[in-house]
Amino acid sequence: MTIAEDANGEIAGAYIIHPNYPSRLGGICNASFAVRKAHRGKHIGEKLVKDCIEKAKTIGFRITQFYAIIEINKHAQNLYERLGFVQSGTVPAEFHMKDGRYANICQYYLKL
Repeated sequence: MTIAEDANGEIAGAYIIHPNYPSRLGGICNASFAVRKAHRGKHIGEKLVKDCIEKAKTIGFRITQFYAIIEINKHAQNLYERLGFVQSGTVPAEFHMKDGRYANICQYYLKL
């Protein structure tokens, strides 16, 4: 796990990177990201994604793939697309939102 701290040493965000599957699909990784609500809009997520890309390259992964970007999260989609990620698909109505509705999830990948 990689952690980003703010100027006071408090955790602002984090990510974890891991291979999708061992064996012949071991060249593909994915990651999960989180940014504390108080730190959103400060480009913490962007710094984490960029760091993740570099770390994935260093480890030897060839592709990074993100499976569950909620379609209504346009900030995340714009960030990934700005960094060169390509949307590879949409899974309809799979994210159960707090209000009971279901939202689509989008899948993105980046060749490293």
